[in-house]
Amino acid sequence: MEKYYISTAIAYTSAKPHIGNTYEIVLADAIARYKRQKGFDVYFQTGTDEHGEKIQQKAEEKGITPQAYVDQIANEIKRIWDIMDTSYDNFVRTTDKNHKEKVQKIFKKLYDQNDIYKGKYEGLYCTPCESFFTESQLIDGKCPDCGREVHKASEEAYFFRLSKYQDRLLQYIQNHPEFIQPESRKNEMINNFLKPGLQDLCVSRTSFTWGIPVDFDPKHVIYVWIDALSNYITNIGYDTEKPEEKFNKYWPADLHLIGKDIIRFHTIYWPILLMALDLPLPKQVFGHPWLLFGQDKMSKSKGNIMYADDLVNYFGVDAIRYYVLHEIPFANDGSISYELIIDRVNSDLANVLGNLVNRTISMANKYFDGKVTNKKIPTSYDSDLIEKINSLDKKVAEKMDKLEIGAALDEIFDLLRRSNKYIDETTPWILAKNPEEKEKLETVIYNLLESIRVAAIELKPFLPSTSQKILEQLNTNIEEERFLEKQKYETSIPVPLFQRIDKEKKLKEIEELSKK
Repeated sequence: MEKYYISTAIAYTSAKPHIGNTYEIVLADAIARYKRQKGFDVYFQTGTDEHGEKIQQKAEEKGITPQAYVDQIANEIKRIWDIMDTSYDNFVRTTDKNHKEKVQKIFKKLYDQNDIYKGKYEGLYCTPCESFFTESQLIDGKCPDCGREVHKASEEAYFFRLSKYQDRLLQYIQNHPEFIQPESRKNEMINNFLKPGLQDLCVSRTSFTWGIPVDFDPKHVIYVWIDALSNYITNIGYDTEKPEEKFNKYWPADLHLIGKDIIRFHTIYWPILLMALDLPLPKQVFGHPWLLFGQDKMSKSKGNIMYADDLVNYFGVDAIRYYVLHEIPFANDGSISYELIIDRVNSDLANVLGNLVNRTISMANKYFDGKVTNKKIPTSYDSDLIEKINSLDKKVAEKMDKLEIGAALDEIFDLLRRSNKYIDETTPWILAKNPEEKEKLETVIYNLLESIRVAAIELKPFLPSTSQKILEQLNTNIEEERFLEKQKYETSIPVPLFQRIDKEKKLKEIEELSKK
């Protein structure tokens, strides 16, 4: 069985994740579920990044230990990932004993082979980003990543020789065009970072203590780049001496799914770290776009944050999964608002999907007591619908192979829309009035049930619980050979999948709830 290893970035445990952060885990989950459905041996890893100065400060403000602080936030992140019905295989934490020991070994190996050396760092430091910058990297004198103030700082530190590997990495990226996606991110890394030349990277700190100590120089803690990025290998059994069988099986990762704002760390620092360890590079790093509130990036200071658990409370899990998977394009930022969610639920989930399933099963029950077989009495509208049913899997696969998740959903909904149109074209309610048309009517209902079944199977990775509800109403299951025609349907009582939402009423309700 072919393996498929997919990871998300590990979430920083400084605060509760908002829907923009949560989008990534839902996207990864849809890909992981899709690959499992295609027969891959999938390993899907996510988790939390738990060290650093910012966390130490937040814990001090609350009067608790950093460990107690990260325990709270990690539990909250895991709770939200679970609310979103995500099927990760491993939830890793960088405070885990195993991870810490492996990171210390990695640091020592790099030091012993002279890829890490001791020096002194002087530069402009941004505390929230925990990053040093040169004057030329600042934007309007402020941090280029978060736009906040920076201050001069100086400390003894260990450095990682990025510069030693830059030509090798540049060559690798140019020889492996699929390595960084989308294309625009790749060009940015080459032109903005690799071609101007890399500076060696500060990989230890002495100004705070909440981190993994350098075991041979304990006043230093290992900085985020080596600590957090190594999670992709430490948790599948990498060891500098003898890696476990699991590591040999799953590495290299097939896909690192990350936000576009951390692409530099994953396509420059991380590959160079792997080169220094003499390990293969991940097959692909995909820097996904952001989910914006209207046109703005979500931030506490702007007061425009939406949380996944609240949204699920208002609209249900699969409605939110559908919205974020469908509305965020492959390479451009997407937008979210309550109004947009309501419009999408009403137009696609209630009108197209819910309406089709409800109408079809109701007709099967009304005209045939729920027992339907294919009488093969064609209408002039059948061939187009049947072609769409039979080609759906291939069309979805083409989009999923390019990570165009929203476009894959569009293919499924194209079939559902075509099925609704087929009802209007074949007018089952008129056929039902003529006893001589009974077999033609049964063929029409059968074709509709087939289209719903195939669409429900294809929907499983994206809307797992809705897909299950549809298959239960059809008294069928996903394990049946999906493209061998089902010989006979015995439908259950139709259960509404999505109710139309009264926009004004819902917005008022949300406003009332948000005041509490």
